[in-house]
Amino acid sequence: MRLEWFGRGYAFGMRHQGVRQVVVLTGASGGIGRATARLFAGRGAAVALLARGEAGLKAAAKEVEELGGTALPIEVDMADEREVDAAATRVENELGAIDVWVNDAFTSVFAPFMQIEPEEFRRVTEVSYLGFVFGTRAALARMLPRDRGAIVQVGSALAYRGIPLQSAYCGAKHAIQGFNESLRAELLHDRRNVHVTMVQMPAVNTPQFGWVLSRLGRRAQPVPPIYQPEIAARAVVYAADHPKRREYWVGASTVGTLIADKFAPALLDRYLARTGYDSQQTPQPRDPRQPRNLWQPADEHADFGAHGDFDERSTRRSPQLWASQHHGLIAAVAGAGLAVAAAGAAVLARGR
Repeated sequence: MRLEWFGRGYAFGMRHQGVRQVVVLTGASGGIGRATARLFAGRGAAVALLARGEAGLKAAAKEVEELGGTALPIEVDMADEREVDAAATRVENELGAIDVWVNDAFTSVFAPFMQIEPEEFRRVTEVSYLGFVFGTRAALARMLPRDRGAIVQVGSALAYRGIPLQSAYCGAKHAIQGFNESLRAELLHDRRNVHVTMVQMPAVNTPQFGWVLSRLGRRAQPVPPIYQPEIAARAVVYAADHPKRREYWVGASTVGTLIADKFAPALLDRYLARTGYDSQQTPQPRDPRQPRNLWQPADEHADFGAHGDFDERSTRRSPQLWASQHHGLIAAVAGAGLAVAAAGAAVLARGR
């Protein structure tokens, strides 16, 4: 391996000199996956784009090629383990050994729990949880014999803290968290050079709010503050380059949510019971004609891109993301500050 420059800092790249990085992205046709594909493409990676929607995949592949990467779009239902494994085989046959696998594909239902049909709940679980399991298994089957590679699970603050109206999605994210921790411990036990890490996301301005099955009376929205998908994408790429860290937190709202849940979960229950319904809906009524991607891809005939409809309310900056990526530097600066303060106090004490 060699030390490589990846735009914003040095990182140990998961490839050898002169060999392009091979990356697999699930859920690559829209949202965070789409923004992440652009970043990997910009540094010349070969990017396998896994998703269901034909139009979204074609548009994503075109962007990857225009940005200097190599694109391999593959239509895959992540709930089908045979399709996932076949896609991984195709990637290695056409692009080469997989260096990075990013699990991001999901679907959901916006509704109170008792308004979600059992088959809908099962479908969300199969795509949004088992899809990560099947993707991880396909990646490990190829990475472990080589003893190198990185797997990034795109998580959420909701992996720790459930909120109303998203029981199926929250359940899947909680399951991914437990699965990933178990797997990480196994890899550490076996002293493997294959690493898994998880990136916990805040509310992101992605197309999902216009295509997820909703039974809400009003239009669904991310819970403010809202971040642009490029922030999430930078976190994913950084995690892929630094996969030994167990997880990354993106956005001050993620940090606040996780801390509040740790120290005052019952109080947070009551707060979300009071605010969680309105904060996830705009004042506008829901369009009954909006697409639903639970069973069929919403971007089969139209490309939705990376952004949702909330650009004017979304931020492109996250100082907390930088802090999450530089724990060591922050600790060193804080330690130096404490040392200086202690030395100053000692001088003052001697002068008295």
